[in-house]
Amino acid sequence: MTLPLLYSFRRCPYAIRARLALASAAAEVELREVALRHKPETFLAASPSGTVPCLVTDTGVIDESLDIMLWALRQRDPEGWLAMPEEGFEWISRTDGPFKAALDRTKYADRYPGTDPEEQRGLAADFLADLDRRIDGFIFGRPTLADYAILPFVRQFAFVDKAWFDARPWPDLQRWLERFMASERFERVMAKQAPWQEGDPPVLFP
Repeated sequence: MTLPLLYSFRRCPYAIRARLALASAAAEVELREVALRHKPETFLAASPSGTVPCLVTDTGVIDESLDIMLWALRQRDPEGWLAMPEEGFEWISRTDGPFKAALDRTKYADRYPGTDPEEQRGLAADFLADLDRRIDGFIFGRPTLADYAILPFVRQFAFVDKAWFDARPWPDLQRWLERFMASERFERVMAKQAPWQEGDPPVLFP
């Protein structure tokens, strides 16, 4: 049986969360870093959407980051990430929907003509204020799928304007994010890889 192939991009928050779950589950894959401006033909042939992350397994292709997380954790979940209230999936849905839309329109305002980036930042801030009120160390008091599915997107938003983010009255959210970014887990999943090319030796992850 061959190892699954994970097409990834180091800085993409969707790919980060997929790698976080694979690392937690110790689900070994062959990691292929994709240069987004020069996507390999093998990747484009595998991915229905042409986006990362994309996991190619013996039984099919998984082309959504949350589905990759669930695939890994349903095999092995040593930290109990799946043992979370149903509310966790509601937080993930809010992150992937309204928050990510506001994040993109804040960070990449030039891609959305007619959109007010300050208004969009305000919408994102409303979500983060809600999340700050929910966090007690973690969203449910202990690490779950919701934390690691959401953290990469909060990190992306924070670095749009880190000084502005740090000045917000969100102490629990900020500590949650800082602890994540200082962790060995984050360092491990963010290790740099050269873009994959046909013929390269396999890079195993985690």
